[in-house]
Amino acid sequence: MTKAPFVAMAAATAALGTALGSLALQLRAHGYEQYVESVATFSMLMFVTSALVVVTWVRDGRPHSN
Repeated sequence: MTKAPFVAMAAATAALGTALGSLALQLRAHGYEQYVESVATFSMLMFVTSALVVVTWVRDGRPHSN
């Protein structure tokens, strides 16, 4: 399997996590406290997803034992 799908997915989810983290900080600064927790939680979920994609990428690169 080629590595391009793993790289693209990891980069996209990390970028989304970063954007949502920034949004959470802006929401807090503007007084929208009721939305901060859910946006921050989704941001962390995107970072965890990105890390899991990287783990899958590494595991895919190892030789398979049959």
